[in-house]
Amino acid sequence: MKYIGYIGTYTKKNSKGIYSFELDTEASKITNVKVAATIGSPTYLNISEDKQYLYSVAKSGENGGVASYAIDKNTGELTFLNQQLTPGANPCHVNTDKKHRYLFTTNYHKGTVDSYLIDQENGKISPTVSTIQHTGSGPDPRQEKAHIHYSGMTPDEKYLAVVDLGSDLLTTCTVSEQGDLSEVNRLALPAGSGPRHLTFHPKRKDIAYLATEFSSQVVVLKYDSDDESFSILQSIGTIPGDFTENNQGSAIHISADGKYVYSGNRGHNSIAIFKTDDETGKLSFVETTPSEGDWPRDFVLDPTEKFLIVANQESDNLVLFSRDSETGKLTLVQKDIEAPEAICIKFL
Repeated sequence: MKYIGYIGTYTKKNSKGIYSFELDTEASKITNVKVAATIGSPTYLNISEDKQYLYSVAKSGENGGVASYAIDKNTGELTFLNQQLTPGANPCHVNTDKKHRYLFTTNYHKGTVDSYLIDQENGKISPTVSTIQHTGSGPDPRQEKAHIHYSGMTPDEKYLAVVDLGSDLLTTCTVSEQGDLSEVNRLALPAGSGPRHLTFHPKRKDIAYLATEFSSQVVVLKYDSDDESFSILQSIGTIPGDFTENNQGSAIHISADGKYVYSGNRGHNSIAIFKTDDETGKLSFVETTPSEGDWPRDFVLDPTEKFLIVANQESDNLVLFSRDSETGKLTLVQKDIEAPEAICIKFL
């Protein structure tokens, strides 16, 4: 079986924008990496649930925002639809709700989360509907102000969870029918931890996993949909205790069966593997696997979940691992896949 994937990149050096590739699961090989769309720094991508549209972070000159593309399901070809840009730095993350009504971006530099409406007929994005501006700071020198890094809907699709790396905060917001955002609750994470990305347990609506950038941990969270609150159940390290060099946690993902959590380490250059407890949702450490490149910014499980692909930003390569669904462990298959300034990967 062949699957089409997309690579979000920086365009600071040699990258041209969004790239596509093919994964042949029978041959266990990635091929045909090519430019799919020329656009400035499409660092993060999101594909709609119905696989009709791709949304991308966008940058043009001194303006930043988000762009929309139609996807040809047969060829993977992208057709530009529209973009919404505003003055200043581009966002770092883009997400949508499952029904494809709203789009959300988070802006690391501005400390904002923005909402947009998606046209149900053609997939185009409206101008910004609502903006929440965070204030605050943390003890780390890199936490001089709010730096929102992630937002995503809770499993019940009632609220938007917003992760602020600069202020060590996880907040929840309501989303009105018109797309307006309003904060309703917040959880203070350990000072200086630098919360970065969040993923929910696919089988349990009350458990989430949060990756921290500065403290190199996964924080296991209890989510209460009745009062929109989060609470901490566990924190567990993603790097060996004797590793003293610079490390910055990156992305976090969970297998569809909810059994294994994977978290990226930039500096230690590895993917940490954890097994979940069926009863509590808490994690036990399995092992770390070298990312076979420098600065693993993000990674993805393929649609079969028999493979995991890592995007190494500084070494400009993708790495293909086979994945044992019983143990969660990864085995290197292919590593010299050129992908300039690779940041994130999404599958069609």
